[in-house]
This record gives sequence, C-alpha cells and structure tokens, in this order.
Amino acid sequence: MANRRAKSIFLFQWLAAILLVACAGSEPMTPQETVSIAVWDLEDLSPVAHGQAGMEAMLAGQIAARFGENPAYQVVERQHLLKAMEELHLGSSDLADPQACLKLGHLIGARQMIFGAYQVIGSTLRIDLRRVDVASGKVVKTASGTAGVKDLSQWLAVADKAAGELLR
Repeated sequence: MANRRAKSIFLFQWLAAILLVACAGSEPMTPQETVSIAVWDLEDLSPVAHGQAGMEAMLAGQIAARFGENPAYQVVERQHLLKAMEELHLGSSDLADPQACLKLGHLIGARQMIFGAYQVIGSTLRIDLRRVDVASGKVVKTASGTAGVKDLSQWLAVADKAAGELLR
C-alpha cells in the first residue's frame, strides 16, 4: 500500500512538473491593459528668475500630450489631480514630499507618475524627468534634455523629446 502511494505521489509530481514547464513557455492570452499615468507640473529649479512664468504647467501639458498619443497609456486629467488634492486637503507644500504624491496617485488610480524639474542657467534650459511606479515608489525610467532658452517652442520640443524617451 505504501509503495502504491509513493508511486501515486511520484506520478503526481511528474505531471505537475510537466504542466509547469509547459505553462512557463506560453504567453498570456490577455490583451495588454493600459497604464494609467499622472503627470505633475515640473518644478522650476532655476537659480535666478528667467521671465517665463507658468512654464511648469505648460511643460507638463506637453509631456501629458505625448503620453496621451500612446494607446498603452491613459493620462489622468490634471483636473482630477487638483480635485483629489482639494478633497484630501493637500496644499502645494505637501506635494514636496514624494510619498504624499505617490499616495495621491494611488488614490486617484494612477499606476505610474511622471515627476520632473527644469532649470534655466545662462542661455540653456535643462529638463529632467522620471517615471515612477506608484505601488513600489521605484523609478521606472529617467530622461533629460537641453535646449536654448530664447525660443519657447524649443522648451516644448525638449519636453516632448524627453517624454518620448520615457516611453521607450
């Protein structure tokens, strides 16, 4: 009886191993789901005033537009971010804490967030972006770029290019 039981266990383990190996090589049959992503206004880290007020939201808008063109991403609208901030009684100073931003992202259903900053030094603009996983807080990808400061279309172009790098 014990010998028969041992053979049954061995057979079961053997079949389980074959099934496991067969399943390991197969691709999942489910369609690729879209990733909801929130884009925060870029932080201005310029050491001196550069005379271009409101660029934080404009650059973020360009980045959001680039992600919105990609069917793999669903961009969380800025108004939803602002409404959630109001409901949670969060001020802009609270958003300096990355953990508070990630918590807010989790509450609005974003799986990823884009944070970034820009700075104008002399005649050069530099933009740095990072795409962050909301659940883990880990940086998924970073991107940066530079442009001349005189032409605002260059500002938008460098933000668009950096966003494109985050998509790769």
